[in-house]
Amino acid sequence: MRVAVGLINSLTPGERRGRPYALPADLAPAATDGLRAGYPRHQEASPTEATELAAVARRLRTVFEAVSSGDIDAAAGQINRLLEETNARPRLDRHDGEPWHLHFHGPGGTMAGDWAASCATSLAIVLGSEFHDRLGVCTAPHCDRVYVDVSRNGTRRFCSTACQNRVKTAAFRARART
Repeated sequence: MRVAVGLINSLTPGERRGRPYALPADLAPAATDGLRAGYPRHQEASPTEATELAAVARRLRTVFEAVSSGDIDAAAGQINRLLEETNARPRLDRHDGEPWHLHFHGPGGTMAGDWAASCATSLAIVLGSEFHDRLGVCTAPHCDRVYVDVSRNGTRRFCSTACQNRVKTAAFRARART
């Protein structure tokens, strides 16, 4: 889930913390940042991989937007398409000196395709549970970054503390003026 959020927030244009967010001309560093949101030592993405990951991020964003607007059917439809296209399936794998761990793609795929399968699977697990409402899009003005609410009470509304503070400060100043 961290990788899905990282890819969406670094590889989709929109607004971030009150300012426009445009994609950088060189997508590779942004793609690498998105991957490292979940795997800090992930290899650097190539320009081709970054372009492919940006396409995956746009498709994943539609899932968060659909959930935020209450359209779980549209979110599930998008996830099902991604699962089918990527042939996502569980597989135990061991590589790079790591212990056995679960992957959701087979050998020989592209990096973007493998991450699309893994991200789609993680979103499918969340959507298929009682926690589907934990996927969100920041409600702060001029911010459309996504998040996963892992709080105990499930009331998160902002992508970051910075956005939460911006909204609370604006509300405080508005009250002070009256």
